[in-house]
Amino acid sequence: MNADASTKRPGGRSAHVRAAVHGAAVALVGELGADQVTLPAVAQRAGVNSSTLYRRWGTLAALLADIAQHRGDTGAPPLVGDLRADLENQAVWTLAELSRPGGIAFFRAEVAPDVDERHDGLRECLRRVSERFRPVLDAARERGDAPPSLEQVLDRIVAPLYFRVVFSIPGTDEAYARGLVAELPGKLQPEL
Repeated sequence: MNADASTKRPGGRSAHVRAAVHGAAVALVGELGADQVTLPAVAQRAGVNSSTLYRRWGTLAALLADIAQHRGDTGAPPLVGDLRADLENQAVWTLAELSRPGGIAFFRAEVAPDVDERHDGLRECLRRVSERFRPVLDAARERGDAPPSLEQVLDRIVAPLYFRVVFSIPGTDEAYARGLVAELPGKLQPEL
C-alpha cells in the first residue's frame, strides 16, 4: 500500500472509498472465504472502479493487511479493575476477534512478508496485540497487584490462542481462553 495515500486525505472521498472497500472486503471474506475473493469482486461490491483498488492496494493481500491494521481494537472490553477478570476479558475478546469471519485471513495477510517491503506486519501486529494487554497490566500495577509480565501474557495467552485458531484446533473456546489466564504463573490477586 502506498503509505502516502492513506494519510493524504483522512476524510472526504478518500475515507468514504476506504470504508466502502473495507466493508465490502470484510463481507465477501465472511461470505466466501479469503481464497475466493478478488479485487474486482470487492470493487463491484463497494461500488468503485477496480482500478481504484489496484492503484491503492495493488493486491488482495495488501488490502486485507490494510483492513487488519485499521480494524483496530474497537469493541475491546473495558477494564473492570480486577486483574484476573481483565485478563480473561482480553483473552476472550482476542479469541472472538480471531474467530470472527475472516479473522485469521486478515491476520495472515497482515503478517505476510510480501505485502509491502516497507511494512513490517509482524512487528505491527505484535505491537497492537501487546497494546491490548498493556493497560490491564499497568492498571494492576497501579492498584498494587503483581501482574505477570507482558512477555508471559504473550507467551501463555496470546500465542496459544493464535496457534489454536490458525490450526483450527477443537476446543478453542471461551472456557479455553479463560483457562489460559488461570494457568499464568504467580498471583492474579493481591494478598489480603
